[in-house]
Amino acid sequence: MTAAPTSSPRFDAAPRGVRTGFEYVEGWGMAVGAHARVLRPRGVDELRAAFAGARENGTKLALRGSGCSYGDASVNERGAVVDVRGMNRILAWDPRTGIAECEPGVTLEQLWKTILADGWWPRVVSGTMFPTLAGAAAMNIHGKNNFAVGTIGDAVREFDLVTPTGELLTCDRERNADVFHAAIGGFGMLGSFARIVLETKRVHSGELEVRGISVPGLAEAMEEMDARTQDADYLVAWLDAFAEGDRIGRGLIHEARYLAPGADPAPERTLTVAHQELPPNILGVPKSEVWRALRLLNHDAGMRALNALKYQMGRLEEQKGWYRQSHAGFAFLLDYVPNWKWAYGRRAGHGLIQYQAFVPKETAYDVLRDVFASSQRAGIVPYLAVLKRYRPDPFWLTHAVDGWSLALDYKVTPATRDALWRHCHALTDRVLDGGGRFYFAKDLVLRPGDARRMFPAQRLAEFAALKRKLDPDRLLETNLARRVFDGAW
Repeated sequence: MTAAPTSSPRFDAAPRGVRTGFEYVEGWGMAVGAHARVLRPRGVDELRAAFAGARENGTKLALRGSGCSYGDASVNERGAVVDVRGMNRILAWDPRTGIAECEPGVTLEQLWKTILADGWWPRVVSGTMFPTLAGAAAMNIHGKNNFAVGTIGDAVREFDLVTPTGELLTCDRERNADVFHAAIGGFGMLGSFARIVLETKRVHSGELEVRGISVPGLAEAMEEMDARTQDADYLVAWLDAFAEGDRIGRGLIHEARYLAPGADPAPERTLTVAHQELPPNILGVPKSEVWRALRLLNHDAGMRALNALKYQMGRLEEQKGWYRQSHAGFAFLLDYVPNWKWAYGRRAGHGLIQYQAFVPKETAYDVLRDVFASSQRAGIVPYLAVLKRYRPDPFWLTHAVDGWSLALDYKVTPATRDALWRHCHALTDRVLDGGGRFYFAKDLVLRPGDARRMFPAQRLAEFAALKRKLDPDRLLETNLARRVFDGAW
């Protein structure tokens, strides 16, 4: 079980010129956090100063962007935190090629709002627009189009990395190729991104063609999605985790496709930020207040009813066929309701975890069906379940496989925490037995030893060797690193 929040050692001498503060730093899911000194560099020199100060004081550092990782990836109960959001300039943008050069604190929101009017969209985005590019690269985020374009790492051309010794490395697929493939997905353990150059996607409209496909069970959901991977640009399925028996995994697939040149009669209107803005109200309620209504349903009976209602509404959606939706409206579902996580409780010990398993296609159906069935037998049913299709990528500690992922949101309370962690450990054993992997941006339950089952021993040894080379003093360390890789470095 994750340790309770504690206070960190003092960063005795704040680096000259670097803004600092002392605050409570928590994972996005609110289930873990710690008080820490937070350093906010505004450029490479201040970033180097933060590393130098840590070396002098013997202080462990965690790197943090927008704090969108659900668990303890940027929580550091034994040291300080370096927040890179102050390094947030878009250094260059070429509307002819779609190449963007950005500082690490630039968010996905900043990026798409800068490039959209020129007819471009980020190749890969998460379900929220608020992660920084540094955090996205460090976690090697994926989107609803992973089966088609891969992870964000596949869109990165090159980056500059400041190591804990103060060295600046420029990395791409030829220069410092080992660092390139290890730092992307390396959850901030090798250094801090200082500059990221990435490719974006040419689009001819600010809208997508979208349709819903209702499916009666998990097997049908996987069959339908597999059949559409050749033609679709995006595929994602919401599944009802409460459905049992033959209905297990019933749900709604959303397929989306880019519009061809000329298909949008008014691209000058749809390719604007104004057209992408998410609605201010939901069912007449200001969206900033919707979490309060969701809190009333945030229990097993309420979520069972809400999932059943959503399934029935999905059957109606299928009947209307294709419709058009903005890129932001389709991509950033998590942003429709600000602070929706507060529905899980805003008191100490409350929150949520997202358990996301990635399983090869050969074992995926059996493993994912077992995950649903085991949760129901244990009486610990996730309130949200999302299915996506994946392809492999070349990054050293990647979560992606040629297969599927199932992301599950579980409610955390002080009364259920121990039982939930034991349940997730049992699920993890089943996933790993099926050749599966996990995603560090979401994880809060992996144990020491699970990583050795996820990755080849040689790859872990190579990463550890690179860690010792770039970070000889082991400055970069987080709760996640200590929990999963304790003793490996």
